[in-house]
Amino acid sequence: MMRTVLLAGALLLPTPLAAQDHSGHGSKGEPVPEMDHCAMGHLPPEQCPPEDTPEEDMPGDGMSGMDHGAHDKMSGKSAPGAAPEGAVPARALEGPRHAADAIWGREAMEPSRVQLARNNGGMKTGMILVERLEARIATDGGPDGYVWDAQAWYGGDLNRVVFKTEGEGEFGGELEDAEIQALFSRAIGPFFDLQAGARFDPEPHSLTHLVVGVAGLAPYMFHVDGALFLSDRGDLTARIEAEYDQKITRRLILQPRIEAEFAAQDIPERETGAGFTGIEPGLRLRYEIVPEFAPYIGVEYEAKLGGTADIARARGADPDGFKAVIGLRTWF
Repeated sequence: MMRTVLLAGALLLPTPLAAQDHSGHGSKGEPVPEMDHCAMGHLPPEQCPPEDTPEEDMPGDGMSGMDHGAHDKMSGKSAPGAAPEGAVPARALEGPRHAADAIWGREAMEPSRVQLARNNGGMKTGMILVERLEARIATDGGPDGYVWDAQAWYGGDLNRVVFKTEGEGEFGGELEDAEIQALFSRAIGPFFDLQAGARFDPEPHSLTHLVVGVAGLAPYMFHVDGALFLSDRGDLTARIEAEYDQKITRRLILQPRIEAEFAAQDIPERETGAGFTGIEPGLRLRYEIVPEFAPYIGVEYEAKLGGTADIARARGADPDGFKAVIGLRTWF
């Protein structure tokens, strides 16, 4: 008996697996649906029916006729006719400018917006900046001197009150030049302010000027300050300053700076000729111990030009020369 069972098992083993009936894997009495290889993306597009073929014309039953490949096309960013990623739907521009108006009404929300703008955009702040407080040592054996250049302002982002002062003199000698400006500053753009006001010069002659100028940040991060001055004697002069802060390290900063002056007419009492009267290019290297306190060293070339240089030569003075500078920049 045992031999008969073993013999029957040996005869069944070589039977090919393909001979097994897989039809029983489906539901009884239902044919196995045909696989849609186009919908599954197994075939190239040229071997598939057009996309606009009605569903009832597609092979297989209703479920197999669904074009699942279209899901990939819809999500593809490069699909023909697809809207760009940055496209704004038309409905996004519909409705009120402020969404809260649709619920509470514009009349109820407008006072809140005014208060918000006042608290955030209308804050008042102030600052005192001493840009230059330096000693100048003449390299050609001339007299040594000192210079100060400072300003303070108080106000908001649009309107400010600005005070400026600068001057120079010789150690052990008299004060050569000094001026004080009181200006109203109004923002005329994101980077520039229009400034107007008055300037008083206690030295060398007591003079009062009307001032109109601009100050701000030019392209490539150049700080620019320029102004026209009309004195109470009818003299028209101008001055422009530009400087640039080049960071070498987080604390070490190299600052090129240039200042130029112009006069519309001769001013004998100030020993000034018409045209460009002077230019002062310089280079300063400062170290910010803290941002508010930065000593510096540098060099500056000072030259009188045109008729002003002729006047200096006539009285026996050198119209140009180099000076080594050591000073302090601070703000609070």
